[in-house]
Amino acid sequence: MSVSTATTPGDPTPPTVVLVHGAFADSSSWNGVVARLREGGYPVLGVANPLRGLHSDAEYLRAVLASVDGPIVVAGHSYGGSVMSEAADGNPEVRALVYVASFLLEEGESTAELAARFPGGQLGPALRPVPVATADGGTATDLSIEQDAFREVFAADVPPDVASLMAVAQRPVVADALEGKATRTAWKTIPSWTMVTLQDRAIPADAMRFMAERASSRTVEIDASHAVPVSQPRAVAELIDEAARATAG
Repeated sequence: MSVSTATTPGDPTPPTVVLVHGAFADSSSWNGVVARLREGGYPVLGVANPLRGLHSDAEYLRAVLASVDGPIVVAGHSYGGSVMSEAADGNPEVRALVYVASFLLEEGESTAELAARFPGGQLGPALRPVPVATADGGTATDLSIEQDAFREVFAADVPPDVASLMAVAQRPVVADALEGKATRTAWKTIPSWTMVTLQDRAIPADAMRFMAERASSRTVEIDASHAVPVSQPRAVAELIDEAARATAG
């Protein structure tokens, strides 16, 4: 299947697709997905996820979603899924949620907790902590992936030269953001789709399956690394297209 046209006879206005990157990435990680969605006629918006705290990140995304006219499909990668579950809750314009190698948190759960619940994750030992000052005069810990471990842990199926650039350009996440507890669960009221990445060394596939099954999310499995928006953008775009079409009108 390919993304052909975003309109359907009963719903001539395609939804705006809002893309939310996760930790250790930026909006450019969606470039291949954006190109394919735009070819299909979808308006697309890539959000610069602040990565400073679950609830403040969600407040920012909530404001972005409120600025979009008409129907919306939101796709989140990795920690971006945690943020979009908080931000999309209660927004009547959001038709579908697409979790791409991502987290579907229940209330009271954190991203870090779900990442560690199942064996197989290799991200923790590869993280480099850096203390940073906060706006209120306190301190926090920024986490990034050691550059020499980035491809193996995060982007094993991405060409080495591309993965090397991604490692340099990665955006760190504040540790407290990964420990933040979910307070809202948009997937309980909005239809969701989940892409499980079978070669993922950041989030174990069993963790993604558990979260997707619990949420009654429509699930596809793909032989890809955690960086699937970069390595297999067509597959990601097709899943977003499927969600948009299934919830049209």
